[in-house]
Amino acid sequence: MKDKIKREQPDKTDSSRRKFIASAGAAAIGAPFISNAQTSATTTWKVQTSWPGGIGLDIFRNWCNSIVEKTDGELAFQPFGAKDVVGEFQLFDAVKNGVLDAMNPFTLYWAGRMPAAVFLSSYPMSLRNPHEWDVFYYALGGLELARELFGKFGMHYVGPIHHGPNIIHSKAPIRSVDDFRGRKMRLPGGMVAELFQAAGAKTTLLPGSEIFPALEKGTIDVADYVGPAINYALGFHQVTKYISMGPPGFMSIYQPVDLMDLTVSQKSWNALSDKMRRFVEMETHVYSDLHHAAIQKADQEAWKKFTEAGTEVTRLSQDDVEAFTELAVPLWYKWANKDSGAARAFKIQLDYMMSGSLGYVTPGMIRGQSLNV
Repeated sequence: MKDKIKREQPDKTDSSRRKFIASAGAAAIGAPFISNAQTSATTTWKVQTSWPGGIGLDIFRNWCNSIVEKTDGELAFQPFGAKDVVGEFQLFDAVKNGVLDAMNPFTLYWAGRMPAAVFLSSYPMSLRNPHEWDVFYYALGGLELARELFGKFGMHYVGPIHHGPNIIHSKAPIRSVDDFRGRKMRLPGGMVAELFQAAGAKTTLLPGSEIFPALEKGTIDVADYVGPAINYALGFHQVTKYISMGPPGFMSIYQPVDLMDLTVSQKSWNALSDKMRRFVEMETHVYSDLHHAAIQKADQEAWKKFTEAGTEVTRLSQDDVEAFTELAVPLWYKWANKDSGAARAFKIQLDYMMSGSLGYVTPGMIRGQSLNV
């Protein structure tokens, strides 16, 4: 939507000073400053995130509120938290149908609509570090593929946004893969849910905003969600006693780099100038880095708070990693063979994981599997 903004004409000295300050501030975070003296109206996008609270929502709101100054009033983001406009699982349709201009969701949420979404965010035993996902998106063709796939739904995928690994909270200790058997467990769906089903868990799909009440009521006794800072802010320490993670250095074996994104309705995207589109693309890339780093910083303080609350951290073993890998590999191919988009995304990642750069996957691990590219 567009809102008219009336401006007084400042003197040249004042105008130059303000432009210098704004430009310097934008340069400090690596994003371009876009000044348009002819701008007389602001294009305002309604943008809803999946963050229900905590540091994630705070960072998102601050970022959105910074856009209007960075663009000298040409573009503004009006931020909304989870469920403020629509439910978290309704974001896809809300952007597609023009209720929202853009969304900042957990990309994996769309696995039921678009199987390739499983491979646009981390999945069990796959790429394990943020920079590896940046290589996929910005060097190996992942970004172009994501834009092609979302384009079929009338949306423009701007770029991925990192936040960190997911961790597991539970009411009883989980020290091996066998301890998931029979547990009532919240998961985000898709391949991740099927992995834990294969391990014997009884899984359910819930948005982040509904996890605490489900744990409190006993509807579930285990819950996967994001990292310690946000989970502490959501009160998980009040309704669980344990946190389960992978071996040291492998914080999450099933979603070590859970990705969000910024996706915009094609109509809203097309209404921008070419220069503004380039700005949004670059700003999203910068935001991903800052968002990730700020959450990791907050996580360091959150660990202390969990310790003070009496939460015990348990870790799976390397044997458990190997057991989960055996369960995961057939699921990789099951999901990749659901459609051509999923197969293409997985093939890029598989080649990367089998390369000398990573070596996560060996020929023996995938023997007997076939991919329909």
